[in-house]
Amino acid sequence: MKQNIGYLLSDSARLLRRTFDQRVRSLGLTAVQARLLLVLDKFPDENQAFYAERIEVEPITLTRIVDRLEEAGWVTRIADPADRRARLLHPTDKSREILEPLRVKVDGLVADMAADLSTEETAMLADLLGRVAANLEASKILAEAANG
Repeated sequence: MKQNIGYLLSDSARLLRRTFDQRVRSLGLTAVQARLLLVLDKFPDENQAFYAERIEVEPITLTRIVDRLEEAGWVTRIADPADRRARLLHPTDKSREILEPLRVKVDGLVADMAADLSTEETAMLADLLGRVAANLEASKILAEAANG
């Protein structure tokens, strides 16, 4: 029986998100807060629309998440010199303190996810998933160009 790789990817992503959520709760974070902090660490000082797209939430939802993180002292908003209506998000020193335990959780999750894969299989999976993502991105760009 042929397996549907779209379903397998979707179901694996669902299980990964659920497990991630369970693991980061012990740090006092929701999954979406943890994802934002990780993306913010990798791509600091972008506007809120950038982060909303990266973590796949609506801009208004991101605003509420950032409000909570700002109140907790983990994020600051700074004026965007290129657009006076926009705000850039900047990680604080306090957020950097949570990143190490957060990365430990992520590393443990990745290790559990690939527990019975060899080093070669893990590298192959990473390569294949990267290619799938590139194909999907190319399809998105082509579709957007076709729609004007």
